[in-house]
Amino acid sequence: MSDIDPILFPNDDRAQAEAAIAAMDAATVRHEAEHAGTRVVWRSAGQGSPLVLLHGGHGSWRHWIRNLGALALRHTVWVPDMPSFGESGTLTSPADLNHLVATTAATLDQLVGAETPIDLAGFSFGGLCAAHLAARRGHVARLALLGAAGHGTPRRQKAAMVNWRLASGEAALVEDLRHNLRALMLHDERSIDALAVAVHRQACEATRFRSKALSQSSPTKGILDGFSMPILFAWGEHDVTAHPDRVGPWWVDGRPERQWRVVPDAGHWVQFEQAEATNRMLLEFFGRG
Repeated sequence: MSDIDPILFPNDDRAQAEAAIAAMDAATVRHEAEHAGTRVVWRSAGQGSPLVLLHGGHGSWRHWIRNLGALALRHTVWVPDMPSFGESGTLTSPADLNHLVATTAATLDQLVGAETPIDLAGFSFGGLCAAHLAARRGHVARLALLGAAGHGTPRRQKAAMVNWRLASGEAALVEDLRHNLRALMLHDERSIDALAVAVHRQACEATRFRSKALSQSSPTKGILDGFSMPILFAWGEHDVTAHPDRVGPWWVDGRPERQWRVVPDAGHWVQFEQAEATNRMLLEFFGRG
């Protein structure tokens, strides 16, 4: 069965989306590592200092599909399907953040070395995971959090999500996924293209971790208080998961090594909707020092 419904998208768009995913998959090297009985699938690309990218909830490594090529020009980029996501194995508990982070960190260390300095970026729920991973592992030179979860402050979301699992038929399923992308992830209707739906569908269907309650909790500031490395906080201008002008200054907290940015004309999935601007921002940030 096709990942994109032919009624809703022209054949050329569907073919282009499938080709883009296949091409990026082929451009990466697939690795498997195991910790405490859970297998984690990582992918790497490029050459240079290691840069680790963590995906969001109901996500996979493909959350970074429009960023890997640019970032790999200067870094060896490492992207996992975190445990209980994508192709990776399933944790014994569907909502154990400590187990997820420990397994992600341990398998990363098997691949790059436990004391190897890394740069680290996390998107959405992956931002919360990145903060926990940096606190647990150490050896993080720079940290970037995009639309990061775990701030516990009011959100701007107006449209309710729908349960796509209850859809009757292929066309209804894809339309539900489009609705959820519109409600939470992407601002401009034109951004909800065949590639966005394909990435989102694959990730949703493979997710076995319950991240929502963790994402809406408020532990991130307390973790950040223990860090001294440079940190970048960034949100899309229309990110419905936060008020950037509230969370940004709060997390920067007057620290000169920290900064917060807003990317114009983007929703929550900022690195997809405004990929070029996000790539420039991340390359500049991780290229310093």
